Amino acid sequence: MSNVGPWGAVIGAGLLACVSAVCAQQGPSPAPDPRDVIPEKLPYNTPYGAPISAQRAQAVLQAAVAEANKRGWPLNVAVVDSGGSLVAFLRMDGAQLASITVAEHKARAAAKFRRPTKAFEDAVQKQDSKYVLTLDDVIASRGGIPLIEDGKLIGAIGCSGGTGSQDEVACAAGAATINR
Repeated sequence: MSNVGPWGAVIGAGLLACVSAVCAQQGPSPAPDPRDVIPEKLPYNTPYGAPISAQRAQAVLQAAVAEANKRGWPLNVAVVDSGGSLVAFLRMDGAQLASITVAEHKARAAAKFRRPTKAFEDAVQKQDSKYVLTLDDVIASRGGIPLIEDGKLIGAIGCSGGTGSQDEVACAAGAATINR
């Protein structure tokens, strides 16, 4: 038997009630952080292939421009090779000047990181993973799409000048000439 006396039992009961009240106020424990999940396979592990040719880059660019023209969107469109070097570029009449470098940046990021730039936008906007903004050459804005042929990355397309969703639609039209 404990030798705490009558006051010890009262203090112990009061302390237990206080701890229980604090725990009840804190609510349920937070959900696990999804960044702590360890995937079985490496995501975005498409191997790099031979660089896209100038002729094919022009075809990708023209498909994106055709989509943008059909919708009345003056955009800047850039196509880079598998190493991220510019192969083809077009500034449509009336496209904003600031978006020239943005289109190139989107294409380079999609090629270097082997993923659509929407993945970075989602990481920042939906997953609150702002740390991705500290990585070199990242752009957290949709409108950059890798060009995959026979399971290998041969280049990427980037569009800028509209909203992110407009840029992405035009890029998707261009990428569709390769990514089938």
